[in-house]
Amino acid sequence: MTEPRWCVGCHDPFGRDRAVTVLVDRDRVVLVPPPGASAVLSVGQTRSLDRALAEVAEVAGRAS
Repeated sequence: MTEPRWCVGCHDPFGRDRAVTVLVDRDRVVLVPPPGASAVLSVGQTRSLDRALAEVAEVAGRAS
């Protein structure tokens, strides 16, 4: 089985398209930033990240 994964679109400080990836590692949540470790999110993208974190918290909670 593949691990649960969510990708949230964002931009880097130079305006290039990037993504923040949210993973579940057993009972822990892993945020993987885009290359360069900076992410610029719009209000809508922030809401997408919020939804992804809520879902991943449920999955991680079931693993503990």
